[in-house]
This record gives sequence, C-alpha cells and structure tokens, in this order.
Amino acid sequence: MVESNQRMHGTWASRWTFILAATGSAVGLGNIWKFPYIAGENGGGAFVLVYLLCILLLGVPVMMAEVMLGREGRMSPVNAMRFLTSRAGLHGWWNSIGWLGVIVGILILSYYAVIAGWALNYIFDMANGSLQGANGAAVSKHFGELLASPGRLMFWQTLFLILTMGVVIGGVTRGLGVAVRILMPVLFVVMVILLFYGASQGDFDAGLEFLFSFRTDRLTWAGVLEALGHAFFSLSLGMGAIMAYGAYMPAEAPIGKTVVTIAFFDTLVALMAGMVIFPIVFAIPGMAPDAGPSLMFQTLPVVFGNMPGGLFFGALFFVLVTIAAWSSSISLIEPAVAWLIESWGLNRIAANLLLGGIAWVLGIGTVLSFNAWQDKTLAGFTYFDALDFLTSSIMLPITGLLIAVFVGWKMAPPVVFAAMEDRMPRTLRLWYTLLRFMAPVAIGVIFVFGIYNKFF
Repeated sequence: MVESNQRMHGTWASRWTFILAATGSAVGLGNIWKFPYIAGENGGGAFVLVYLLCILLLGVPVMMAEVMLGREGRMSPVNAMRFLTSRAGLHGWWNSIGWLGVIVGILILSYYAVIAGWALNYIFDMANGSLQGANGAAVSKHFGELLASPGRLMFWQTLFLILTMGVVIGGVTRGLGVAVRILMPVLFVVMVILLFYGASQGDFDAGLEFLFSFRTDRLTWAGVLEALGHAFFSLSLGMGAIMAYGAYMPAEAPIGKTVVTIAFFDTLVALMAGMVIFPIVFAIPGMAPDAGPSLMFQTLPVVFGNMPGGLFFGALFFVLVTIAAWSSSISLIEPAVAWLIESWGLNRIAANLLLGGIAWVLGIGTVLSFNAWQDKTLAGFTYFDALDFLTSSIMLPITGLLIAVFVGWKMAPPVVFAAMEDRMPRTLRLWYTLLRFMAPVAIGVIFVFGIYNKFF
C-alpha cells in the first residue's frame, strides 16, 4: 500500500526541492509580519537568541519526527497514521494525529486566504499611487475602508484561493515542485532587493539596533514564552503539511540535516524581514516600530508613500508578503487533497475544487468578522478570533504534543532509529531525548500559556 501511494503522488525531484517546499510551508505571514515586531518589543537580540535556542531544542526535534512519520507512511497524514498505528499494534485513537493535521490545515487556510488577500490588495494600491504621500490618518482610513467592504475582501480572498489551487492541481512534481523552485528563489531575491533599498533609503543602523541590540530588561518571561510559541508555529508544525511533504521526500535524504537546513532558512527569512522593515520604518520620524499587528498594513504604507521610489518598493514588499503566504497556503491544502485522492478516488482538480470551496465558505465568516459581524461575539470572540484561537492555541499544540509522544514513547526505538537513517548515533540519541522529554513539556507550556493569555 505504501509503494502504491508513493507512485500515486510521486516524490520530490531532489532533496533540495523538499527543502524549498518545506521552507515555503514554514515561511509565511508570521515570519514577515509577526516575528520582526515581537522581536523588537521583547528585547531585540536577547529575544532572537532565545528564539534560536527554542528552534533548536523544540522546533527541529518535532519537525524531524513529523517528517519521519510522513516518509515512513508515504501517504496523506490520515492514512499514514493509520498505517503506522496498525503496524505498531496501537489503538486507532492515535489516528487523530492525521485527522487533526488535515482539519486544522483547511481551517487555517480559510482565514489565511482572507489575510493574504489584504497583501494582494496592497500590491495594487501601492502600484496605482493611491497611497502617495499619505499620512497615518489617511492610511488608517484606507485600511478601514478595505475591511468594511465584504465584497472587496471576498474578491481578494477568492483570487488568493485560485492561486493556491492552481499550484496544487499540478501535483507534486509539476505543481508543488515547480512552484517552490520558482517562488522561494524569487522570495529571497525580492528580500535582498528590499534589504538594499532599506539600507540606502532608510535608517539601517537604527533598524539593526532595534532588532539585534541586547535589551535584556525588555525580555520578560512572557517574552520567553512567546519565543517558544513562535518557534513552534513558525515551522508549520502540527498542520499536517510537513508530514504530507515528508511523504514525498526521497528515501536517501538525511532527515536531520535536511530539517536543520529548513530551520536555518526559515529563521534567515524572519531575520531578513526585520532588517528590511525596521530601517524603512525609522526612515520617517515618528513612526512606531513596535506598532504590533498594524505595522504591516498601516505603518509601512505611510513610510513607503513618503520615501523616494517608495510606491514601487512598497508594491514589491507586498509581492514578497504574497509569495510567502502563497508558498504556505499550498502546503495547508495538500494534506487534505492527498487524502481525498487516496480514500475517495478523486482526481486533483475535483479534490482542490471541493476543498477550496469549503475553505472559501468558511472564510466568509472571517470576512464578515471585520464588518457586518464585528459586534457579534461569543465569550468575547468574533468568528475570526474563535477560529484563530481554536487552531493556533488548541489544535496545533495538541497535534504537536501527540506527534512527540507517539514517536518518542509509542513507536519502538529500533523502528524510529531505522527510519531516521542517521549516521551520527550521538546526535540521533540527543534528538530522541529532546523529543521524549523536552518537547512534550515545552508544547504543554505553549498550550497552557495560549489559553491563559486569552482568558486571564
């Protein structure tokens, strides 16, 4: 069954294609939007150092386990877990790992497409000159008008979902593989261009100081926990995407080295994003580098609109954001597409249309959360807030925890070590120890902290 499903889906053309695909899955709005401002708010270099440690001690071990599960099963996360659970003689309850990954991917895609649609909209707003010379009040009004229009939001949401489905319909080699070999190099090229622009037109020294200076007085325990949580979410863990991509991984590729490379590129993008954003923000006096979530869609458009060549480079920046979101979104829908192909016998076109339609319908609730339904709340949650909380604070940590426990405690160690095929036994044992003991505790902390932050 494993071999037949491998023939059904195919494999990545090379180890580097898998690295680009998994990096594309990991690199998303969180790297370019969230990481820079939370790093700046929580002590700059002190936060970055803690974040890197969290990536190494939590992110990499769990990602290695998820990739291994995918490559061992060679199927969608649902059927891979069925196969591995059955082979290990375990209760079918463990299949929930696969189901949670597939379901959370579609739920996240439903609101991710709406937010990514904002970036698509801003590409055209920058390019047509509508934000030329705009001040803070004008940009705030402009953004508010976008959010107040369900029709505009649904248009951009629909366009983004069409872009996503268009890639996944092509399959592993002709769709996903070709896309990541184009999108990821383009993303890095655009980022380097923007980096040079920020260095020449912005206040590069102030930007670097804000991002990298060690302000230990600003790093609280809440900041450490935020670094821990972001390290987990930044690598797309628990979404089914990495397990699905691992199913297409060449058998001879070393998992450990490959995952470390992915983590390196993912972190590099996050750091480069900060080095792009903050020099540009500091170029205009009075702009707040710690503006939080509004940094991307309200602060940066003001700055770009008042800098030499700013509209062109502003449009280029939102192209960068869209590419990052696009490379992530294709990985969110792929696990469910693979399952429909395997279990329902659908072709890729039908599977994508069905799942894209479901994500689109679910996304309407997110669209309306910013206008018609913004006052309709349950326990203080709008529809969008509830969906975001359910996925990021409940489902993802639970899935990650189950992966760590399943591989670390339920699979037989000889099976795990054989599946990893690592020629460095000491490194492998260190990974296994981190996965068994540190990862469950760290993910449990993320879970409790996420709930505490919402309700207390």
